[in-house]
Amino acid sequence: MYGRDDEPRPPEPRAPKPQDVAHVLAQLDKRLDGVTVPHELTVPTWVHVLSDGTRKASDADVRAQIKTLNSAYSGALGGVATGVRFRLDGIAVEENASWFTDPIRNERVMKSALRKGGPETLNLYIAQLGDLVLGYSTYPYWYKGSPRLDGVVIDWRTLPGGALVNYSRGFTGVHEIGHWLGLFHTFENGCATPGDGIDDTAPEAKPTEGCPDTKESCPEKGADPIHNYMDYAHDRCMSEFTSGQAERMHQMWAVYRGRPDVL
Repeated sequence: MYGRDDEPRPPEPRAPKPQDVAHVLAQLDKRLDGVTVPHELTVPTWVHVLSDGTRKASDADVRAQIKTLNSAYSGALGGVATGVRFRLDGIAVEENASWFTDPIRNERVMKSALRKGGPETLNLYIAQLGDLVLGYSTYPYWYKGSPRLDGVVIDWRTLPGGALVNYSRGFTGVHEIGHWLGLFHTFENGCATPGDGIDDTAPEAKPTEGCPDTKESCPEKGADPIHNYMDYAHDRCMSEFTSGQAERMHQMWAVYRGRPDVL
């Protein structure tokens, strides 16, 4: 199914409601009062490698993914340096064919058994999601209601050098972890205000497909951010976060992940 240039990135099974952006912005405005927002973040990261007994990501694959995360979030591949880095605290391998082939339907039991740490710990689950999904994530403002479900799930074939031709540079992980850190899609709410809630990402009427030279789906708002990690372009088209996105990640961390007392 994957590999043709005209194929869009498949949708994610977990998605915020359209009104969530405005709600989160209002909550941030209140909760940031008197809070010191950190300039640098080091995210403790546990990677859970699911296997059916035959297929699984190797330790080298996992370390390549962490390296890609740190390159992307440091600005080494383009865009701004976000001030976010990921520290690999451990790799745990779990042989469970049902969890490997269907992590969505087995999500609650899988995460309840494997998850480590608190709101500040990224739990990255690597499995095989099928032909319709590349990955999905929880959002930081969901943590209080479902702490055991917190984390990111990605398809092992999207890791650097993976088998999915247009999604094999590790940027599915970059994208999904952007959600875990509090970023919405750049096409959130289409052309309507508040969009994704970030001032320096132009609004988009719809996700980017493939890797176009340019795209302007909201003509009065400027060119679409087709190279942004929070769009849906092919991996070869993705290269950047913006200053506004970097600031938002730090704000969301300060409110939802760095201060569990105010969750």
